[in-house]
Amino acid sequence: MPLFTGVVPPVVTPLNSDFTVDYASFTRVIEHLLDAGVHGLFVLGSTSEVVFHDAETRKKIVEHAVRIAKGKVPVLAGTIDPTTDRVIGHARVARNAGADAIVVTAPFYTRTNQAETIDHFRYIREAVDIPLIAYDIPVCVHIKLERQTTVTLAREGTIAGLKDSSGDDGNLRYVIAELKDIDSFFAMTGSEIVVDTALAMGAHGVVPGLGNVDPAGYVKIWNLMKAGKHAAARVEQERLCALFEIVRVSLERTSAGSAGVGAFKTAMQRLGIIEGNTMARPQRTLNAEEASRIEAILKTAGLIA
Repeated sequence: MPLFTGVVPPVVTPLNSDFTVDYASFTRVIEHLLDAGVHGLFVLGSTSEVVFHDAETRKKIVEHAVRIAKGKVPVLAGTIDPTTDRVIGHARVARNAGADAIVVTAPFYTRTNQAETIDHFRYIREAVDIPLIAYDIPVCVHIKLERQTTVTLAREGTIAGLKDSSGDDGNLRYVIAELKDIDSFFAMTGSEIVVDTALAMGAHGVVPGLGNVDPAGYVKIWNLMKAGKHAAARVEQERLCALFEIVRVSLERTSAGSAGVGAFKTAMQRLGIIEGNTMARPQRTLNAEEASRIEAILKTAGLIA
């Protein structure tokens, strides 16, 4: 069986106004996700603003998540950095902090190719004895994990699974089909708006940033798809697609990253899950007018009265 399946949200990292981690709010986020029945937690991913945290803060975030999760679900930790040896350092810390797996992108800033990217994953797996999940997110690292790269790494046992945030659903489908004979391999989509489709084509789970706002909705889709109730899953997916419109509210004023994670934080603040919606600098925090528009979408989605 695959090591990890189901709904594994990339956990938002709430910040205080001085940009330190708000651990009280972070606890509430994790409890909110666990109460909704999620199947795992992914800390220190893109939605967690991983690259904005220094090494000591990353360590504390993983330790805190493991402590609050109490073994109820696995904790996956992003060990994302531009170069191999820096990733290995983060991976060792995450393993020692109790993470159940590490999540790794291709190298970035440095100019590499597919062959060197394969070596990158091999070096990390050789150095740290912990399941390694490949994270395909070319919008951030500017290199795509090509289909053959993923297949090669999976077949030789270097990677245990794939988190696909590439937006290339066709490639994901081919990867799933080519690796269907490896029972332990898992592939998850990072797209919030095609979860029902991805599960129908064989994906083993979903890593939805919007799941921080409405984890119960994604757990519902998972359960409906597992029960073969595809039409009902589609209805719930379409409700979540409408909710996902919160990420477009601030696009005229902010970057796509700020608009997405900032919208999640702003919605979670309105729902009483976190204290503030501060974004790590230089990302822009959503303002009161944008928060009001997000509140209206939350009402339409049935999350507030």
